[in-house]
Amino acid sequence: MIEILQPGLCDLVMDRGRPGWGALGVPAGGAADPAAFGAANRLVGNGADAAGLEIVWRGPTLRFPQGGVVALAGAPFEARRSSGAPVTWNETLVLALGETLTLGAAQGGCRAWLAVRGGLLEPLRLGSRSTFLPGGFGGHDGRALRAGDALAVGSDAGEVHLRRAQPPGVDRRAPLRVVAGPQAGLFDDAGLAAFFGGSFRVDPASDRRGIRLAGPAVTHARAELPSQGVLPGAVQVPPDGQPILLGWDGPVTGGYPVIATLISADWPRLAQLAPGDMVRFETLGVEAARALAAQEWAMGDIG
Repeated sequence: MIEILQPGLCDLVMDRGRPGWGALGVPAGGAADPAAFGAANRLVGNGADAAGLEIVWRGPTLRFPQGGVVALAGAPFEARRSSGAPVTWNETLVLALGETLTLGAAQGGCRAWLAVRGGLLEPLRLGSRSTFLPGGFGGHDGRALRAGDALAVGSDAGEVHLRRAQPPGVDRRAPLRVVAGPQAGLFDDAGLAAFFGGSFRVDPASDRRGIRLAGPAVTHARAELPSQGVLPGAVQVPPDGQPILLGWDGPVTGGYPVIATLISADWPRLAQLAPGDMVRFETLGVEAARALAAQEWAMGDIG
């Protein structure tokens, strides 16, 4: 069991998500960086489907009455243990009976993932334990954690060896790589130049549904478009010309033209974007994007 003594800004139970429910308007969701989340699970001997915590900006204070084996991955946070032992990232940590783990503010980036041996045993909803905040279901009562919550932990896990992992690094200054979207032809030369040549600031009104960007106006023909299927990573451009990069809990349909789509290899970068960060885009061919995705699969970083 894990007791929540003090919640962070937004602590969510997450696993790999619930793909396949788009026809019901439910996005796949799941951990924002599957590679980092998967690395944390492997460090504690969990299978790929085990649920853990996604922690945003400022972390919680957690108590482990029976102790536990945990691992942290993603952005580094201020952290301390009641035992005084060091808290390290990408490494197996063994917590004593009754020990507390406190995570403070993020120190670069904005998201971290905590895996616990055995996984969190929240009820399955549409085949997943992930929290879907817009729908109010999944995770722990469909919401972020609160003080006084208690999370059950499973006991069925593989063998644990104290070890370190090295998830792919995240260069927060690198441009986001995208392939052309289905409506790229609707954008005039000025709009394309603004999108690929300009810099955009991440707006504070961003969340898991979408990353809102503020910068030069990306102009396009004001064509009336029927609602279309969209996926996480699609870059929609509303009439005001300010792009929206659809996130993990974003809509499954949309009516704004899609100028580009983020490649899967850059999802770790997207997961760490914080309000005020600057974003640039760089175009990539479809075949090159497929090759990078295949490389990720071969290395076991996604899926």
